[in-house]
Amino acid sequence: MISRIDLRGDALPEGSALRDLLPRADFDVSAALEKVRPICEAVHHRGDAALIDYAEKFDGVLLESVRVPAQALADALERLDPAVRAALEESIRRARLVHREQRRTAHTTQVVPGGSVTEKWVPVERVGLYAPGGRSVYPSSVIMNAVPAQEAGVASMALASPPQKEFGGLPHPTILAACALLGIDEVYAVGGAQAVAMFAHGTESCAPANMVTGPGNIWVAAAKRYFTGRIGIDAEAGPTEIAILADETADPVHVASDLISQAEHDPLAAAVLVTDSLPLAEAVEKELEPQVAATKHIEDRIVPALNGRQSAIVLVDGVDEGLRVVDAYGAEHLEIQTADAATVADRVKNAGAIFIGPWAPVSLGDYAAGSNHVLPTGGCACHSSGLSVQSFLRGIHIVDYTKDALADVAHHVVTLAEAEDLPAHGAAIKARFGGAEQWAQRLEGS
Repeated sequence: MISRIDLRGDALPEGSALRDLLPRADFDVSAALEKVRPICEAVHHRGDAALIDYAEKFDGVLLESVRVPAQALADALERLDPAVRAALEESIRRARLVHREQRRTAHTTQVVPGGSVTEKWVPVERVGLYAPGGRSVYPSSVIMNAVPAQEAGVASMALASPPQKEFGGLPHPTILAACALLGIDEVYAVGGAQAVAMFAHGTESCAPANMVTGPGNIWVAAAKRYFTGRIGIDAEAGPTEIAILADETADPVHVASDLISQAEHDPLAAAVLVTDSLPLAEAVEKELEPQVAATKHIEDRIVPALNGRQSAIVLVDGVDEGLRVVDAYGAEHLEIQTADAATVADRVKNAGAIFIGPWAPVSLGDYAAGSNHVLPTGGCACHSSGLSVQSFLRGIHIVDYTKDALADVAHHVVTLAEAEDLPAHGAAIKARFGGAEQWAQRLEGS
């Protein structure tokens, strides 16, 4: 059901050579880019009419308007299962606790007497959030995108999610209910690349946004790449992934269930176990069979994901070697199920989020740990972070110098400007002290 990669015996290679040995899904955003280009341009030129046409073409629904009526949001919340509502409210509460601590305050550094630099943090003015609506419904993603934006102080926020034929062309009611709980009243029944284009260009119904965040399929990722530079994005999210670093102390039942839990997202989802214990590997392989047979989404997601080239059990000589492997892999979600798991986790350099020990599974982080589940995929954890309040803030430096403070450093500024062959830069300094002639006299007298 899942392949093995045996890296025992020989010294592990370095850098990209090690990464090339590890499993990864095929996810060619570049190829998808050309296919989304005409969609993005159609939305640019035809606005809401293009969005309505694409809803009929891709989602099988005929819309009169893409804006979701306020009453539909209220109705969705009213009809929401009380247990689901309670769970969403608790998820929101915990996410707010964590993300509120990420807020930034202005800080002034007194560089010299009379010279200071202040860094202030300004939220993005308007954000477009995307909630997928394909194989599954993700109200949790609404929470994970909206809460950090709200805690950052974003003033204007809109959400798009694909129209659903079975719900009369509206997004899934649980998505709408989550929006209502979060106070998001601007919601659009728009999916895929066209949703990103709507936020990037704006249409008759929707004002343009400065930034778009939220997970989606390859078409959403391609549209984000298409508009990079025009709008800010969180990331080009690829297929979801879990890596588990485990030794002989791990419970194979837990390990197998966690691999399956990630595999049920998508046939391209990656499930990777890295272990120095052959008995554990064999026990996990054995445990996968009955657990897979007992769950849902077997043939359309779980089995293709576990059988795919992106999933494997990687055998290593020890935990040290396992750490090198998981750092090279840079997993979106990394579980540490080893002896002294906290100490091992502290040595990890590359991961979107780390889950320590047997009682912190990825499923907890998906919904109710308080952490964010919008995380870097495809190895991007080696250079990128997950979504946070910081994602929605811009740091602006404010430079405040008196005449004396500038005079004290002016000769250094002029020297560096001339070293870079940018004499006008230096002249801008000299002009403040009487021009080039007086500047030369000043230097002679110093």
